Amino acid sequence: MSPVPLSRASRATTHELQVATPYRLDLTVSALRRTSTNLVDVYTSDGRYLRALGGFAEPVIVSVTQPRAGVLAVSLSGRADDAERALASVRRILGTDRNLWAFDRHARTIPWLAPLARRMRGLKPPRYPGLFESCANAILFQQVSLHAASAIMRRLILALGTPVERDGVPLVVFPSVQRLLDADDAVLRAAGLSAGKLATLRRAGEAIASGALTEAILDERPSADAALVLRGIKGIGPWTATVILLRGLGRLDVFPGGDSSVAANVALVAGGGADAAEAAETLGSQRGMLYFCLLLARLEARGEIGRASDVAG
Repeated sequence: MSPVPLSRASRATTHELQVATPYRLDLTVSALRRTSTNLVDVYTSDGRYLRALGGFAEPVIVSVTQPRAGVLAVSLSGRADDAERALASVRRILGTDRNLWAFDRHARTIPWLAPLARRMRGLKPPRYPGLFESCANAILFQQVSLHAASAIMRRLILALGTPVERDGVPLVVFPSVQRLLDADDAVLRAAGLSAGKLATLRRAGEAIASGALTEAILDERPSADAALVLRGIKGIGPWTATVILLRGLGRLDVFPGGDSSVAANVALVAGGGADAAEAAETLGSQRGMLYFCLLLARLEARGEIGRASDVAG
């Protein structure tokens, strides 16, 4: 598909966002995108974060840099009356207002975690801009390796997403829930979705499209109750519900432990003998940051942190 051109009503505006320090854009984007093959959340070799935001009359293209410690410079290409909502999305996606002093304090008391937390200082907990994207990512990353899930997601986005372009860099708008619901099963299976994940993704999409599941419904509940609401959708278990709450709603009081990837990442950091569940208990209401730190430890070992995105289709 050719990139969708922006209308004549589109124009570029620049903004400065104050961020809670310490802040590092490279670490936060790395935790958000997971791997450099992510087509939606793009990081360039000159340190720019690029994303085409959906949910507007036409896509709003975001370009973010960090010119100094406490500031992000944001350029928006879109309709002028969409700028305020787009900036709110940038704040949400990049965790600009999150203060992590409590995590830093508790992490220093965990011998195996303290050196990692120091290296990753400036990481903020990223969030997906909408509930459907949160659910889709959590469902696709169930019970498969990071590499395999990333490949499936890339194919799904190429099949259903809307291509746009910024300064010669190809971008893709994450597909809407309706685009997913309208897609033929054969398209989704060709992307690599198993029958079970396809069915779960459709059930989640139908709940969101009908209004039976909304962020407002989840926001008004404590995390344990919100997880139960999500688990009411067949195919969403405890791990998936926790990841949706963490990566979608920014709930740092949850930790998706109990799977092989967590154990492998802890072993990578600590070399054996460390207990993720015990560390999560020590971190208390900030335990979700353990997930992001362990993810970055894995990405660090693979040379993925700050690596320029591979956006070739």
